[in-house]
Amino acid sequence: MKMTAGEAAKFCGGRIICGNPETEITSAVVDSRQVKPGALFVPIVGEKTDAHQYMGKAFQSGAAVALTQEGEIADAGGVQIAVDDTRLALQHIAAAWRKRFRGPVIGITGSVGKTTTKEMAALALSAGMNVMRTEGNQNSQIGLPLTMLRLSDTYDAAVVEMGMSEFGEMSRIAAVAAPDYAVITNIGLSHIGNLKTQENIRKEKLHITDMFHDDSILFLNGDDKLLAPLCGKLPCRTVSYGTQPWCNFKAEDIHSGHTASMFRYVLPGGKAGAVHLPVPGKHCVLDAMAALAVAVTLGVPHEKAAQALERYHSLAMRMQIHEAGGVTVIDDSYNSSPDAAMSSISVLCGFHSGKRVAVLADMLELGEFSHQGHFSVGKFAAKSDVDVIITIGEEAKAIAAGALSVNPKIECHVCRDNAQAVHILSKILSPGDVVLVKGSRMMKTDEIAKQLLKNG
Repeated sequence: MKMTAGEAAKFCGGRIICGNPETEITSAVVDSRQVKPGALFVPIVGEKTDAHQYMGKAFQSGAAVALTQEGEIADAGGVQIAVDDTRLALQHIAAAWRKRFRGPVIGITGSVGKTTTKEMAALALSAGMNVMRTEGNQNSQIGLPLTMLRLSDTYDAAVVEMGMSEFGEMSRIAAVAAPDYAVITNIGLSHIGNLKTQENIRKEKLHITDMFHDDSILFLNGDDKLLAPLCGKLPCRTVSYGTQPWCNFKAEDIHSGHTASMFRYVLPGGKAGAVHLPVPGKHCVLDAMAALAVAVTLGVPHEKAAQALERYHSLAMRMQIHEAGGVTVIDDSYNSSPDAAMSSISVLCGFHSGKRVAVLADMLELGEFSHQGHFSVGKFAAKSDVDVIITIGEEAKAIAAGALSVNPKIECHVCRDNAQAVHILSKILSPGDVVLVKGSRMMKTDEIAKQLLKNG
């Protein structure tokens, strides 16, 4: 990233109120602790903190330019650009910078699997291109613009994760990323508390195509009941992937073990191959098929893309499988929703050694669907032959209720917090057992996984 303060001001409709407009910007941050020399510091006004108070610190750390919606910050120094809203200004600057990028941008969204699909798509594309991808969870109205400002002519393509939790959010970030291609992994219940219905979630996700052009393509999961009917029926070109016979990119002969999956893929025109994916679960196979579809469509030879996918490794707290003291720990604690929890339970029940223990915490942002969503996960767990269920949190009590409605004899423990869950686990676990740990991010269930590994 290289732009001048004057260009940044022009991009966002701001006004330089002090400093030299020729000052060069080489990066952008919203956290003063991450400032490097040459950075643009964007102070965000949040519910609890107004980051304008850190502007002086940002300049002391080497920031070259800062936005401000509170007028000139006296004694802060540096170049200051006055704007009406720093958040919107950041988005406008990023949108203008993205227009300079000549390579394809691929946007990834969906209720579940965005990050895995993003990582796999970047990996598959990297078999033929130099690819920039979203780092961490920088997929929101603030994170996505920061991602786009990392673009440079050293990259051939970019794969960006695009998340949304409220009405209008996808339109705003689509205007920034302007993806040439997009993937929708599925339509689940995540954020249904805000969006009310799955149909509304689908409608909002489809705004990822707002900036599409004539050559753009939307990749849709043909196994998803709300996405499959859209294939071939949208204003843009669609390409389907999945296990259904009619899918353009089809996975078949799927074999999922404890730590890996194998499947055969069939491409449009009949070419085929096989992938040994070093993660378990059908949901990961579908994510890999999305990645393969994107890579092949953008010209990467399918053999090279498939070979690249075999180097995939799970990110922290996302379906990571460890062993401690003879106990297998499936750490999928990063986040949760009913759909994601059921997929993880399916992986748990692929183990057939000792007890299968599901540690399941509250799934948040489900609104009026919370009881139903938790109850359905409990029913699924019991039907899947989970041996022990440990719930954490008020909402998760419904998981135990759902499980007991199917099997009144299933062993259930309802816990008030993570510490109580760890105590119970210390009493019931034996070598050969398998433990799944999953919950919404705010429940911090990664603490449980870390304690299990430490104790082991």
